[in-house]
Amino acid sequence: MKPENVLILPGWQNSGPDHWQSRWEALHGYQRVDQHDWMTPRRGDWIARLEDVILGCDGPVVLVAHSLGCILTAAWAEVSRSTGRVQGALLVAPGDPEREELQGLLPSWAPIVRQRLPFPSTLVGSRNDPYCGFGKAQSLAGSWGSRFVDYGDRGHINAESGLGDWPEGLALLNELTDKKDN
Repeated sequence: MKPENVLILPGWQNSGPDHWQSRWEALHGYQRVDQHDWMTPRRGDWIARLEDVILGCDGPVVLVAHSLGCILTAAWAEVSRSTGRVQGALLVAPGDPEREELQGLLPSWAPIVRQRLPFPSTLVGSRNDPYCGFGKAQSLAGSWGSRFVDYGDRGHINAESGLGDWPEGLALLNELTDKKDN
């Protein structure tokens, strides 16, 4: 897998420099899917942008999604004709735009698409994620046909979780890409 075909899908407001996604981008040459508007995300715009990037890649891709990026993955897969290009998806700490306090901020993201993903996926959930309950994360994994990984009490599995380069996450990604070193 070419590094530029590992696509980083940050969530709402993007991933800062200390986030494991940004660290992987810098360390491994993975490609961030930049969105036009990180602060007021519109589902259709984000889907269109992801489709454009995937179509611009030479060969298969792997998606590495965090938070709203997980919700984007499911929404994109529901409407895209390019899902066959995706080798797998690592879905980490899905956000929950169906929560009452987020519906006004993320109006185009609810309801969450709950269709089985047409490619292998692993969903990593935290028991104390403030943006998605553990049961909801497990339910999403079931709906999407994802292998579920219980990551314990790690918050939103972001920079505040103190993961650094997150080697455990990289090992999960390598399982999806069939690579032992990355």
